[in-house]
Amino acid sequence: MSAEKIITDWEKKSFKNIYWLEGEEDYYIDILMDHAEHKILDEAEAGFNLTVFYGKDADWTAVLNACKRYPMFAERQVVLLKEAQHMRDLDKLESYVENPLSSTIFVVGHKTKTLDKRSKLYKLLKKSAEIFTSDKVKDYKLQEWIGEYVRNQGYTINSKAISLLDEHIGNDLNRIVNEIEKLALNLKGKKDITEDDIEKYIGISKEYNVFELQAAIAKKDMAKAMKIIQYFEGNPKAGPIQMVLPALYASFSKVYTIFGMKDRSEAALKPHFYFNSTAVRNAMESVNNYGYDGIERILLLLHHYNLKGVGVGDTGTSDASLLKEMVVKMIAR
Repeated sequence: MSAEKIITDWEKKSFKNIYWLEGEEDYYIDILMDHAEHKILDEAEAGFNLTVFYGKDADWTAVLNACKRYPMFAERQVVLLKEAQHMRDLDKLESYVENPLSSTIFVVGHKTKTLDKRSKLYKLLKKSAEIFTSDKVKDYKLQEWIGEYVRNQGYTINSKAISLLDEHIGNDLNRIVNEIEKLALNLKGKKDITEDDIEKYIGISKEYNVFELQAAIAKKDMAKAMKIIQYFEGNPKAGPIQMVLPALYASFSKVYTIFGMKDRSEAALKPHFYFNSTAVRNAMESVNNYGYDGIERILLLLHHYNLKGVGVGDTGTSDASLLKEMVVKMIAR
């Protein structure tokens, strides 16, 4: 069951006794927890019937006692256990999970990982609870997710602006949403989000970013590539090597797949590049300028400099110097 379906059920006053929210992606767990805390009960009911625990500080006996209480002046009570992954003796919840109270809605947030499916607790939950697993959005689906989220908020966004958010923020949905909310506050009635808005309100340069660096490498534009790296050197938060290299690797890995495609028309390539015409043109420039062996060499260089960036075989060289050295080896050959 999706997070949206769970919330829809809650709004219809249709509840399970226990909701177990687990997984690597915090965003959906946070949304469900926030809704459970602020929307299931009205303000008057919550004063007597909402109990919130945090795993690091929670004592399992207190949690069980809270779950076993009956609601006061209301049909049901809500008990939340946040950050359950930090709770000691989590398995002590087994007795309650086996025999939950029908008037209690017990919602557990278990972030960063999932329960061992072989454990007794998981087997009991599977019988009596709604288990929601919050998986990370795959990198190749992230731009699609950003576009869909923006549209659901009533805005439009162009492909260049989506790429800037993707390349700069990465796979952090909470941060992406926060930045889009910041944008919305500043747009003042404007409904179309462009790269100019991203630069002005989020601080991501539309000219000096990883997307433009990849384009410069694709065109073999050494001067532009060096200018971008110099910008990163003067603005370390704009292009740390730990962000730049994986982003470049993801881009050129997609280019690498083109060599296995019979149809290399723009229409055939667009689905592989989030329907971004600019990305498709950059990819084909890479194919034409480097060929199969050249793209393979770029990927090997990215792997090599990723190791250097974490200190393997190199100590003390600055991020900018490593990037410059790498790009020269990519383009100049």
